[in-house]
Parts: sequence; C-alpha cells; structure tokens
Amino acid sequence: MATSKLQAFWNHPAGPKTIHFWAPTFKWGISIANIADSAKPPEKISYPQQIVVACTGLIWTRYGMVITPRNWNLFSVNLSMAGTGIYQLARKVRHDYSSESETAISNE
Repeated sequence: MATSKLQAFWNHPAGPKTIHFWAPTFKWGISIANIADSAKPPEKISYPQQIVVACTGLIWTRYGMVITPRNWNLFSVNLSMAGTGIYQLARKVRHDYSSESETAISNE
C-alpha cells in the first residue's frame, strides 16, 4: 500500500521528477524568512516588499487551483506567502498608525 502511494507521488505530473514540484518547494524559503522576520522591529518592515509577497501569494494561490492537475504544493506555499505578507503588513500599519497617534498626542 505505501509503495503504491509513494510510486503514485513519484510519477504524479506535479511530483518530484518535475519543476512543478521543486519550484514551489524552494519557494517555502520566502515564507520561512517572512516568519523569521516576525522578530524584526516593525519599523524595519518594507511596505513594497510585503505588498509584493502578499499579492504574489494571492495570485498564485488561485492559479494553483485552476491548473490541471491541481498543484497542492503550489497552492499551500502561496497561501502561506499571502498569510505571512498580510501579517507583516498589518504589523507595519499598526506600528506606523500607533506611532503617528502617539506623536500627535505628545505634540498637543
């Protein structure tokens, strides 16, 4: 049973013998780096970078579901990219908004 599942995975059109497996697999590095950046102070987060990460994730998540055969690795890595990008953007916006509010209050 396990051998047949492994063989099916190996011979799948988006399996490890194709670029359709390896490109999304290496793309996990972007999501992992974004998770690691959660420890970085919000003022060091780049709006353009995180907008691109989030938008790329959203666009390619959809693409992973409309291609045949469905590429679940592509779908999941891009869903992760969108999630981490949106999270980092929220951190940055929250920080910038609260900093502006504190500055306005202290100037009064």
